[in-house]
Amino acid sequence: MTKKTDTKKESGARRGKKEEAVKDLRSIGTVVAEAKAKPSEGETSAKPEKKEPKLDKLGRAYATGRRKNAVARVWLKPGSGKVVVNGKEQSIYFSRQTHLLILNQPFLIVDRVGRFDVMATVTGGGLSGQAGAVRHGIARALENFDPALRPPLKDAGMMTRDSRIVERKKVGKHKARRTKQWAKR
Repeated sequence: MTKKTDTKKESGARRGKKEEAVKDLRSIGTVVAEAKAKPSEGETSAKPEKKEPKLDKLGRAYATGRRKNAVARVWLKPGSGKVVVNGKEQSIYFSRQTHLLILNQPFLIVDRVGRFDVMATVTGGGLSGQAGAVRHGIARALENFDPALRPPLKDAGMMTRDSRIVERKKVGKHKARRTKQWAKR
């Protein structure tokens, strides 16, 4: 019978140690919670700082846009809504209505149609890729002009570079996947 009482005493002692350990953890937890609530002297508050617009000396926002093999350099400034691509008006450079719609999507999303003048130079790729590159550049320039416009542009997928590019040609094939014609008989 002494063995049973000894084990009960030991288990009671263990329980007491566990309770003390839990109390210590609780006190540590409150200290940590207080430390998180109060920033230390060297640290600033946890609130994110407001981003400032990135403008050049002329008050323009600059950004680079890419799509397929096309690269567009875009300058954006407040104005009457004039869009110039490679020295030509947008409707002359991009003759398809689809390309013009793609080009003006960022302005439609942030409801700023006709408020900015855009000057863009674009190289590489075809007209479709160039229209996508200018659109990407306009979206990024709008963010540089007013950082508060980033969330709606990001939600619409304008800030993400479309990573799809043409697959390279493989050796022994006509194109990337097109093989030589084969006749059974």
